[in-house]
Amino acid sequence: MSFNLFDSIRGFLGNDVIDNASNVLGENEGNMQKAVSGAIPAVLTGIMDKAGSGDAGNLLRMAKETFNSGMLSNIGRFFTDNSLISRGTELLKGIFGDRLNNVSNMIANYAGIRSSSATALLSAAAPAALGAIGSHASSTNMNTAGFLSFLNNQKDNILNAVPPGLNLAGALGLSSLGSVGNRLTNALSGIGGSIKSAAANQPGSPRKTNWFVPALLALAVIALIWLFMGKRGNKDKNMQSSINMRPDSAIASAPPVTYPSTRASIMVQLPNGTEINAYKGGIEDQLVKFLNDPSQKVDKNTWFDFDNVNFETGSATIMPESMTQIKNIAAIMKAFPHAAIKIGGYTDKTGNESSNQKLSKARAEAVSSALKNNGVPESQLAGAEGYGSQFAKAAADAPDDERKKDRRMAVNVRQK
Repeated sequence: MSFNLFDSIRGFLGNDVIDNASNVLGENEGNMQKAVSGAIPAVLTGIMDKAGSGDAGNLLRMAKETFNSGMLSNIGRFFTDNSLISRGTELLKGIFGDRLNNVSNMIANYAGIRSSSATALLSAAAPAALGAIGSHASSTNMNTAGFLSFLNNQKDNILNAVPPGLNLAGALGLSSLGSVGNRLTNALSGIGGSIKSAAANQPGSPRKTNWFVPALLALAVIALIWLFMGKRGNKDKNMQSSINMRPDSAIASAPPVTYPSTRASIMVQLPNGTEINAYKGGIEDQLVKFLNDPSQKVDKNTWFDFDNVNFETGSATIMPESMTQIKNIAAIMKAFPHAAIKIGGYTDKTGNESSNQKLSKARAEAVSSALKNNGVPESQLAGAEGYGSQFAKAAADAPDDERKKDRRMAVNVRQK
């Protein structure tokens, strides 16, 4: 039997939960049952609309985190536990943004209950919906494309469950609910196109053959030269010792500095004669200028953001197309053998902060390991730390274009 998302969520919000909610909130049980019939498809439609608008990856991460948090097992306690209601409300804001009040008022008017009661009910429906999605996603190893396909398959059941007389399209600012399905279809087509494009741009593809093999040979020659230049044993040991003495926790004392970048392609010249292809104003350009400039002093506040390092949704698996920039940073470290860097990972404010911190740390460590695998010695890697959302600037319910600036990896120079 195929998985029915609507029925799964309705099972979490059964009669016993609604009876408890009615008693706690002081609402008529029949009215609360009516409110539930509108709240579940409203939340699911909000999720579909947001996923189709370009935020599917973030929603999938939220769903998996909600499932892993154990909130599903506490749905029955939501109406007597203010902390659970608060967490549910944060998830609601992540789904509906500034449309949340409209949706709450719509449910309240439809079912004849107070707006505050409608918000409380929605605050239980949101983690039930996300948790059910997260459970199914975890059991099927779902990725972003799979998530969009899953929602696309569920959309008819969900939209057909919207009760007559519930002006959900108006509350969401849509001309009709049919536009939600169209957005999902377009988003799914877009992801398919992006995957094909990424595959076409992988090292070794016909399009890149003209430079990739010579680049590998050049890196191999550089590596051989480096091996025969001498070990610099005592010097390197002293440098590594001075780096490792600095506590990691001190680095979290100040927010990272973000530098603007343009997308013009340039060749960055390294001191050992190597040239790397990068973006003007990008991390490679900035890092080399910083290391070459004697007036630029090492501190713990100056961070350089990666501009082309990405991960699979909700994981620390580096996307293949990101390896070009990682290899560029490795080449820079080899050209500046006395330099040392630290890797920092950052997330936006959505989701659980503890999970955000763990994910950001895992991603920072993944970048550090990738640099090591590309020939950067441990003496030049001064650690990797995850800061979660503690330096994020955009609110959890801000548009994704604002929040994505907070989801990043960065480099701090610890020694020149």
